[in-house]
Amino acid sequence: MTKIVWIGLLAMTLAACSGRTKTLRTETPAATPAAPRTYTYRVIESYPHSTDSYTQGLLFADGVMWEGTGEYGHSRLQRIDLETGRTDVVATLPRSEFGEGIALLDGKIYQLTWENNKAYVYDAATGRQLRTFAYAGEGWGLTTDGERLYMSDGSEYLRILDPETFRVQRSVPVTFRGAPVQLLNELEWIDGKIWANVYVTDQIVIIDPASGIVEGVIDLRGLLPDEEIAPDTDVLNGIAYDAASERIFVTGKRWSKLFEIEIIPQ
Repeated sequence: MTKIVWIGLLAMTLAACSGRTKTLRTETPAATPAAPRTYTYRVIESYPHSTDSYTQGLLFADGVMWEGTGEYGHSRLQRIDLETGRTDVVATLPRSEFGEGIALLDGKIYQLTWENNKAYVYDAATGRQLRTFAYAGEGWGLTTDGERLYMSDGSEYLRILDPETFRVQRSVPVTFRGAPVQLLNELEWIDGKIWANVYVTDQIVIIDPASGIVEGVIDLRGLLPDEEIAPDTDVLNGIAYDAASERIFVTGKRWSKLFEIEIIPQ
């Protein structure tokens, strides 16, 4: 990995050291973590992506790309046609709410809100809202291992939730070389690991969900070409995994492209 990428993550860990006091029950990571692996990338394919979409959550399941978007008055849950970039809005959040991460579990889509302390649950087949859950603190990213939900909240902690009650079963602090990593944004479960965008960076970290240790860092600098960057183009955010075909997709907030990538060890 280049020195710039290491410095970026070091800055995140130093910022985390001065974070607010946490109240969640935590587990202590291993004392001597192995050095994280570093990766670059290769673009396999690019697809159109709506620049109206402030991407907060992304997932792929059963041939369908789902997206949760943010910003007040523009937050929604939608499907994306990969070939055309056209969106099919499934649900729209109240104008007073800012949408965040999404996850699909047992035929239900869960969608977080940022500061509204509320999660929505929809029937994935019909889009019908089934229920809402309340939670403390902020909502950022959301993913699942097929049984439980994993949620980030802007801190270095991942909350592990019961999907039936949304209660916190436990929490795990995420660490990079022993130091906490904050600003974990969109999450995706890939082959037993949690991939997380690190907000305001071009990095994705690969996390062991049991220990919270960052085992890998992917440098995605330069992914969106300069000619595709507009004044309102925002940061990298959005990871989706097609488990059936082992395809990895990434995009960003108001990006004009959604990319299928392959990661390459350095």
